[in-house]
Parts: sequence; structure tokens; C-alpha cells
Amino acid sequence: MDERKALTDRDKLLASALDHVPFVGWTDGALWAAANDQSIDKATARRLFPSGGHGLLTLLLRQWNQRMIEALAAMDLESMRIRERIATAVRVRLEQNSHHREAIRLGLAHFALPQHAAEGTRWLYDTVDAMWRAAGDTSTDYNFYTKRLLLAGVYASTLVYWLDDRSENSEDTWAFLDRRIENVMGIQKIRGRLEGMMPNFDRLAGFLRPRRSAS
Repeated sequence: MDERKALTDRDKLLASALDHVPFVGWTDGALWAAANDQSIDKATARRLFPSGGHGLLTLLLRQWNQRMIEALAAMDLESMRIRERIATAVRVRLEQNSHHREAIRLGLAHFALPQHAAEGTRWLYDTVDAMWRAAGDTSTDYNFYTKRLLLAGVYASTLVYWLDDRSENSEDTWAFLDRRIENVMGIQKIRGRLEGMMPNFDRLAGFLRPRRSAS
């Protein structure tokens, strides 16, 4: 099979499957319906997506991450404050896929299954990692992981809020996102003050540690 044709057929199947996922979920049913739409036989569809609906979903996430990265690269993020960069990254991700809320909702349910939970966590990490890199993050110490953990919480909670948001232009979601980022920035400030106290922590602990009575 020609590799370029295979990639094209994979893209066609995914595009068609998105029309069926809201009704049948990320299942083989979505793959077979898409194959029928594209006049692709089931054997070929199975070769292209051995894991069926799961494979369709992972291809979609890969494409969405790449599209988000490209959109952010075309923006002047350097002129923004860091919180604005992160807010922009989350907003771009959601706005790019605003026509597929039900498919996203079903994707979350899919990755909530025990057999897919670990992979779902990896995809969440890949997404927030791409956001931080687009925002210009160059940290290599423990801050690297802390930033991604905090953003994962912001992005996941905002995503869930956005799925049910019916406000005009999702304004309620963007206000929610701003509040979540403000909370995270507050945590970062508190952590910074605690880190400043760390050089004296051992000395303080020595004063607080119970003394053993003389025998």
C-alpha cells in the first residue's frame, strides 16, 4: 500500500468518523460508518486503524496538538505576560475544536476507562507540554514538572466547564479560565515564599523536634 495514500485514507476516515462519533462513540462503529462514507472496504479500514475507534481518537489528538502548535507559533506570544500566553494557548485549543464538543466529551469518557486511563494521562501531558513550550518555557529543573502539573489542572477543569458552557462566545469559560490561572499564580507566589524559607527549615525543625529525656 502506498504510504501517502494510506495517510490520506486515514485522514479521510477520521474526518468522516467525527460525524458519527456523537452517535456511536469512539468505537468500531464509527470506523465502519466512516469506511462506508469513503467507499473504503472494512479490511483496509482495519489495517489503517488496527485498534478501531481508539486509533481514530489518538490520531485526532495528534492532529489537534500539531494544529495548536502551528497556530500559537504564528502569534506574538513574546509580547504577552506569561499568564496571558497560557490563557491564549488554552483558548486556542478549545476554540479550534468548538464544533466537536460531543466528540471531545466522549473522548474524555473513553480515556476514563481503566484500560485507557494511563494513555489519557499521557495525552494530557503532551498537550500541556506543547502549551508551555509555545509559551517559551525553558525550565529544566523541578519547575518543568510543576508547571505542567499545574497547567494540567487548569486545562482539564476549563475543558470540562467549556463543554457545558452555552454563554455567548464562551465568555463564561474565559472568565473561569482567568480565575483558574489567577489561583495558580497565587500558588506559585506562596511556593516561592516557602522556598525562600527552606534554608532555615532544618534549623527550625531542630528547635521543634521533641527532646529525648536523659536516662
